Parts: sequence; C-alpha cells; structure tokens
Amino acid sequence: MSDRMDAALDLLNLPLFTILGEHVTVLEIFGFVTGALCVWAVSRQWIWNWPVGLVNNLAFLLLFLGAGLYADAGLQAVFFVLGVYGWIVWVRRRRGAAGASALVAPIQRAGRRDVVIAITATALGTVAVAWLLATETDSAVPWPDAFVLSASLVATWLQARKVLEHWWIWIAVDVVSVPLYAVKHLYLTAILYTGFLALCVYGLVGWRRDLRRQQTPAEPAVASAVTPA
Repeated sequence: MSDRMDAALDLLNLPLFTILGEHVTVLEIFGFVTGALCVWAVSRQWIWNWPVGLVNNLAFLLLFLGAGLYADAGLQAVFFVLGVYGWIVWVRRRRGAAGASALVAPIQRAGRRDVVIAITATALGTVAVAWLLATETDSAVPWPDAFVLSASLVATWLQARKVLEHWWIWIAVDVVSVPLYAVKHLYLTAILYTGFLALCVYGLVGWRRDLRRQQTPAEPAVASAVTPA
C-alpha cells in the first residue's frame, strides 16, 4: 500500500512544463482545472460545484503542503468539511423552495448579524492564525496566508447559505492570493486565482441579476375570456 501511495505521489509531482523557470506539476494542473470548474459552476448556481470542489480541496491540500503554505493546506481540509455541509444545504434549500425538481436554491442577502460575524471572524482568525504561523512554523508569509485562510472560511460559510455578499469576500481573497502564490513560485496557481477573480466578478453580477428576478413577483395568470357553453 505504501509503495502504491509513493508511486501515486510521484506521478502527481511529475513536472510537465515550466513557467518563469519553475516546474508545473500534474498536481498543480489538476488543481487548476478542478478549481476553475468549481468557481464557474458556483457562478452558474450549479449544485455539482460542491463535489468538484471536494476533489479540488484534496489536490490543493497536497500542493500547499509541498510549498510550505501550511495555513492554506489546513484550510483545504476545513474546506472539505464545509463543502459537504454546503452540498447538503443547497440540496435541502432547493427542495424546500420548490420541490425536488427545482434547479437552484434561492439567493439571499446578508443581514446585519451576518456582516458582524463575517468581519469579526475574519479579523480574529487572521490575527490568531498569523501568530500561530509566525511562532510555530517556518512560514515566510504568515499574515497573507492567515487572511486567505480566515476570509475563505467565512466566504464558504456564506456561500453554503447562498448569501450574495460571499462574492465580495472571495474577490478580496483572490486579490491577496495572486501575489502570495507568485511569491511561492506557484505561478500556474497565481494565474488560476487571477481567473478566479474574474469569475467572482462574473458570479457577483450574475447572482445580482438572478436575485432581482427571484424578487420579481410572478405575473398573475390571465383568466380565460371564453364563456363556457
């Protein structure tokens, strides 16, 4: 079993090409593809974004461990748990809204309580994780790594509840992540997060449009003018 595991890891870490002199591995490409599919599916409100995201979490867990991004690696494990939670919530809300045949669960807006929790959790989480990384690991980038972890957890929590404002948090995460991964020579991943940034803007615009449609009352059925015989 151990030999098979080592062989699988060797295959995943096989370099396929280089970007700016740095090798790009099979694992990083796999993370690129599954990550892009996941964010695109979220922007379209497709429920299969969750299982694709779970696969992506496993890929990035291995990738970030190898790059010394320990907070990001731990984040992927938590993402996996939240991904299962989000998948269940979307299925339940979809069925509760319009029966088992409904395509999507309804979108909602963040309330004052959501905003307070999001800001407080992100701030406290960033400080706590940055301190832990600075004192207990050899991380060279504790603060941005900690912010990405804390803000991403908050964004995933809001995403699982289909709160529109989760897109703004993902945008902030992507803005920080692009230079962070570039510094760690994960250039393909930095490019991926640049794409994530564009997809998040697309998702925000699309969800706003869908929310307006959702809030528009349905047109009443027009009564038939035919007089029964």
